[in-house]
Amino acid sequence: MAHVVIIGGGFGGLYAAKRLAGKDVRVTVIDRRNHHVFQPLLYQVATAGLSPGDIASPIRWILRRQKNVEVLLETVERIDPARRAIVFRGGAETAYDYLIVAAGATHAYFGHDDWRPHAPGLKTLEDALDIRSRVLGAFEAAERDAVLAGRPAALTFVIVGGGPTGVELAGALAEISKQTLAQDFRHFDPRAARILLLEAGPSILSAFPEPLRAAARHDLERLGVEVRTNTPVTRIGPHAVDAGGATIDASSVLWAAGVAASPLGATLGVPLDRAGRVLVNPDLTIAGHANVFVIGDLASLNGPDGKPYPGVAQVAMQMGAHAANNIVRATEGQPLRAFRYKNFGNMATIGRKSAIGDLPLAQLKGLPGWLFWLFVHILNLIGFRNRVLVMVQWAWAYLTYQRAVRLITSVDSSAE
Repeated sequence: MAHVVIIGGGFGGLYAAKRLAGKDVRVTVIDRRNHHVFQPLLYQVATAGLSPGDIASPIRWILRRQKNVEVLLETVERIDPARRAIVFRGGAETAYDYLIVAAGATHAYFGHDDWRPHAPGLKTLEDALDIRSRVLGAFEAAERDAVLAGRPAALTFVIVGGGPTGVELAGALAEISKQTLAQDFRHFDPRAARILLLEAGPSILSAFPEPLRAAARHDLERLGVEVRTNTPVTRIGPHAVDAGGATIDASSVLWAAGVAASPLGATLGVPLDRAGRVLVNPDLTIAGHANVFVIGDLASLNGPDGKPYPGVAQVAMQMGAHAANNIVRATEGQPLRAFRYKNFGNMATIGRKSAIGDLPLAQLKGLPGWLFWLFVHILNLIGFRNRVLVMVQWAWAYLTYQRAVRLITSVDSSAE
């Protein structure tokens, strides 16, 4: 029986594992964390709307009914395709017959890794909890300064990057300051907080059509967000950002400007693109190794338009299922098939009752977009319990303007 190893328990890895259920193969899913995270809702944890358990589930629980699948909690150090071996941190190894690498991506600071401590990104639950503590801690620091120093407390949040994550963070932070916390403090007005969204390019949400980009910017500005395009960041310090030729004093800086592929891709010994993603064949295999598949954010493959497929969840899910299907075909002696992506649309939420959606048959914005966004995200959450909890949380937030999980779980040195 062929042994299939899947590295990564994200969308791509899980969809590959599920597609191999009941097949005549033995599957091992390896991840350095024991849980799968629904990444599109990480910003909700970061902005105190949801708890970590609402958007995450143990990988073992998700795959518990698949008798041919086992889960291994371990960190992969490198891959040796020539020996068909995976080397773990510490030197232990495991062999494979077929390999699916779905190791994902991390933050990219464009050669300025010294910015990382001052501007956290948002890729994991740990990142989300760190951001939540920094944001809530900044409000507490402003109140403390107003009490102890006897002066008005300036509060400025800077989000770097105008993609979906940056837009969603900016909208949520505006709602927190203007609505959720508006009556909670006695010595300063949270509604006076500034929310700045900085984008180096000419527009936010560049992957969306112009009418939707304009609608998103309008809704952000209606919430009080200052949107600055053509404003590249040149320096980030503990309490300041240099951007567009000016220095901005910042209580907190959040990074949503770029991602870098997992370093595991470099250990495969095959060509990479400029972002470190692995150049894959149309069937998702790599050059010289027909038994190794790379999918999701780590894979670089051009679509019919000549542009690489985007690093979004639906691409990873479809790639995972396709790689699994090709492995089954290989075990049966059949030729592998080229990957064909079905685009079901692109969405981003701006705030309460506002979202945009670029769908195959329609463009949505405002309340209709938000309702559709709500439906899609509830539908795709893994686990009935998660769906019910998130529905209850969002219903409560909608009726009361409150956010349920306003807990500071770590100490942010910038608030000291």
